[in-house]
Amino acid sequence: MRAVLIPTDFSKSAMHAIDYALNLYKCERTNFYFLHAYADEVYGPFKNNGETSFEEQKETVRNNTDKSLKDLIQKLAAREHNPKHTYETLSAFDTLVDAVNDFANQINVDLVIMGTKGQTADKKITFGSHTVQVFKYVQCPVLAVPLDYKYHQPKKILFPTDYMLPYKRRELKLLNTLAAEFKSEIHCLYISDFEDLSNRQIDNQRFLRESLAEAFLFFERRPTMNKAQAIMDYIKKNNINLLVMVNSRHSFLEDMLYRSTVDEIGLRLNIPFLVMQNLPR
Repeated sequence: MRAVLIPTDFSKSAMHAIDYALNLYKCERTNFYFLHAYADEVYGPFKNNGETSFEEQKETVRNNTDKSLKDLIQKLAAREHNPKHTYETLSAFDTLVDAVNDFANQINVDLVIMGTKGQTADKKITFGSHTVQVFKYVQCPVLAVPLDYKYHQPKKILFPTDYMLPYKRRELKLLNTLAAEFKSEIHCLYISDFEDLSNRQIDNQRFLRESLAEAFLFFERRPTMNKAQAIMDYIKKNNINLLVMVNSRHSFLEDMLYRSTVDEIGLRLNIPFLVMQNLPR
């Protein structure tokens, strides 16, 4: 049974991500875990004015969190009647990244699904600060769903790669299973001026072929240019439903997340974005 962790701040964006997740795994036996990390809500507004102690503030926020999570489950149970799905709630007095990592290890999470922005995010940006932090530091795959994206089956998946990474089997298995479920095309996009691959690249490309055996694979090359623009052009021209990238040292994605913002680079996405972590699990 698949385990999917969905962080929620009870915003419209978080609810939209939940709806996407329920549609994505409609036909698969799945445990959905809804997580709210509330440390910021305790530390942010708390001021020791002598009227409310820190522990009282913490207890108040915890009770409100548990009530909101319970209300969410009741709402979903009344609206959704899928016998393949189970719902559980999780709350943590912790930061979002630490809470997600802790529970991902405890319950052996396959995938984290979340909105691209929370309640307070700037509408002009593509990804809110919490989403970027989860991309950077959470040690399992993360799928971010834009608020204005209407659900479509991921029939066409774009996977930009330079074939230099020794991909992890578990994460490729997740992608392969997804492709098998929806009979998806996976377009492996290599952005380079050179047609010939090194022995290392050939080995990694072969590993992709073997690991993504259930997908309809396409291997494409585009000349070197602005990588973000090349990705955006390919998405538009090929009606891509899902972008997949690997976060690892010295990768294009790391370059975006650490040295600049996604928006400054120019990757303004309006489709779901799956970030796979090149880490052993």
